[in-house]
Amino acid sequence: MDIAYWILAGLLAVFYLYAGGTKVVQSQEQLAPMMAWAGTTIPMAGVRAIGVLEVAGALGLVLPRLTGVAPGLAVAAAIGLTVLQVLALGFHASRGETKDLWLNAVLVVAGAAAVWLALATA
Repeated sequence: MDIAYWILAGLLAVFYLYAGGTKVVQSQEQLAPMMAWAGTTIPMAGVRAIGVLEVAGALGLVLPRLTGVAPGLAVAAAIGLTVLQVLALGFHASRGETKDLWLNAVLVVAGAAAVWLALATA
């Protein structure tokens, strides 16, 4: 179970570090081809906040368990990222962006699995 957690947490951390880092550092013009909502529907401050949450969640999946300092934070990070994707799923569905909903659904399932594995191996 511990190996399964590390594999899943590592994959999710890489994904969220990239996705969140992109939202934090790129301009609205650079984000527009990938995220038409960035800076229009959601102000750039909100986009940046989402990016910071994703980066913090990625670090929260890995660092607490790696260092042994407050390992329960890994569960909180996994729950937070799962909730974030449930909200993203609803947001994109409400905008009719159905072609990319599969990614949000996969991330919800992966996040829920990370919660379960983190609790099972705590």
